[in-house]
Amino acid sequence: MSSETDKKALLGQLRIDRSAPAASANAARARWLIGAAVLLVALLGGTWFLLGAHAALPVHTVVAQPLAGSGGGASVLDATGYVTARRQATVSAQITGTLTAVLIEEGDHVKEGQVLGTLDDTAQRAALAQAQAALHSAEAIQVQDSAQLAQNRRDVQRDEDLVDRKLVSQQAVEQARTQVETQSALLESQRRQIELAAANVRAAQVQLDYCTVRAPFTGVVIAKAAQVGEIVSPFSAGGGFTRTGIGTLVDMDSLEIEVDVNEAYINRVQPGQKVESVLNAYPDWRIPSHVIAIIPTADRSKATVKVRIGLDVKDTRIVPDMGVRVSFLEEHKPGEASEAPRPHGVLLPAAALRKDGDTDVVFVLQDGKAQRRPVTLGGSSGELRQVLTGVSAGETVIVDAPAGLKDLTAVKEAKS
Repeated sequence: MSSETDKKALLGQLRIDRSAPAASANAARARWLIGAAVLLVALLGGTWFLLGAHAALPVHTVVAQPLAGSGGGASVLDATGYVTARRQATVSAQITGTLTAVLIEEGDHVKEGQVLGTLDDTAQRAALAQAQAALHSAEAIQVQDSAQLAQNRRDVQRDEDLVDRKLVSQQAVEQARTQVETQSALLESQRRQIELAAANVRAAQVQLDYCTVRAPFTGVVIAKAAQVGEIVSPFSAGGGFTRTGIGTLVDMDSLEIEVDVNEAYINRVQPGQKVESVLNAYPDWRIPSHVIAIIPTADRSKATVKVRIGLDVKDTRIVPDMGVRVSFLEEHKPGEASEAPRPHGVLLPAAALRKDGDTDVVFVLQDGKAQRRPVTLGGSSGELRQVLTGVSAGETVIVDAPAGLKDLTAVKEAKS
């Protein structure tokens, strides 16, 4: 019995205890995972810190625009204004009615007389049919009266032959002549009725034609103001539910520029004077222009005089209400030399300029960084400032720069 017990004890000593190593391995694995997590958090935090410290600052920018007169003759005066249309119309129907079709969209080119829209013409067509029926009735009565007059004239001729042979009395002849005169008067009256009926037909046709809205001139549609089913009227009515037009049409050939010139410098402007115009949208495009007229009145509140400027070049890029800068060019007589210095530099909005002590500076966006540059300023042109040195045309300049912006700070253009 004791020998059996000794054998079992020996066998128990030979068995491998697997619980202790497994617990040890689990503890090691847990320590490794915790260390990896701590390291990952540290790496992420450092990366976030580095990226946050060097993130590009969003800024708003403009492109430095060359002075309008810098490429041509000497400028005696610079001004700003807008492109305007001399010929522009809001097209409406001449009667009140419900739109059944609108055949225009913004940007469409239309010809003079082209149909732009139609109104419900049920009532007008009925009125035209009624007027035409009245005309046909009057014409039929005229035929009847003409036949009766012809018969009365034959009766007179027959009675005149019979009175010579003493077969009828003179009174019968006179009565027959009276019938001819009466019938002639009735026929003339009927002719007048036909003229009246024809006039009514023409009036009804005009009313029917008013249901078709046509382009008064060749141009481009810049606004569509009504939709099918809306009521259109040439008069403002209905508490805002009635449209007074179906669209706005502009004659692009009538585009010109209007600028306000300070009355202190209006003596530098003359009718017919050459002008160089630059659209804000196309700063590198100089458009040859000329002064059409100086409006002979001044704006008391602004102390300015309005000047009309004609464009010598027609182009589809020029559209109404575009901002434009103009330079009135100095004219020289043949053989006369000009000693006036030609204007130079660029134009920048005032928001791009900053004061650094007594120095005027701007920040130019270059290679993703804000580069600080001192500049020399010239005169003003509306809300723009002339920068003589420090910035070249075409460079990107930061406007409304943050107060803490420094030289070589990483920046990026903000999305509008």
